[in-house]
Amino acid sequence: MIDSAATSLDAIALFAPLVAAERDELARQCHWRRCAAQEQIIDRTDLNHDVYFLIEGMVRIVDYSFSGREVSFDDLSAGTYFGHLAAVDGKPRSASVVALTATQVASMSPTLFLQVVSRHHDLALDVMQNMAEMVRRSTDRIMDLSTLGANNRVHAEILRLARANLTDDNSANITPIPVHSDIASRVSTTRETVARVFSDLARAGLVERRANKMVVSDFAMLELLVEDVRGGD
Repeated sequence: MIDSAATSLDAIALFAPLVAAERDELARQCHWRRCAAQEQIIDRTDLNHDVYFLIEGMVRIVDYSFSGREVSFDDLSAGTYFGHLAAVDGKPRSASVVALTATQVASMSPTLFLQVVSRHHDLALDVMQNMAEMVRRSTDRIMDLSTLGANNRVHAEILRLARANLTDDNSANITPIPVHSDIASRVSTTRETVARVFSDLARAGLVERRANKMVVSDFAMLELLVEDVRGGD
């Protein structure tokens, strides 16, 4: 049994507008689960439409081609939620979700989730913004896959990771160091291509691998490299 102190939704950003008593009542109606690293949390073939709230750990949104090749869409950290597309439209899951680390999740029935969201404007707006961001990321990814070569897609993915960790001195520290196979899965290429691109960028002085992080030394130059190929101004 999970310790009661750990069954709190206080760290879930979606529920920040609620008062503590409301969050506690919702927590009591959730199903709580701990997952080991690499354990599957949602299978795309699952029939349930529950929404999951990530209390601890990190998960990956993935799908698989007919040949079994993994396609990675996104990694989510504690405080976020997933599985809400099926709850909103009542249709089958759009992807699978796998724990990357030891993870704790709370799942909520679609009926309860929709009731709560419909009663609170702030929560409904958060869900809409979340889904809008998913559409924008998908659009960007489709454009990159359609218009960029494999090397440039790797550049674009490194740029995306760097942008989330940008510092005031035009550098970025990406932690942990990106795994070649993970990058390859996201941009539809091979690990060998990713390794070659990383080596080229290191020789050019744009990236440097250190003990537990990858440093992008010149974010502006990397951004220019990507935008030139994309045709940006």
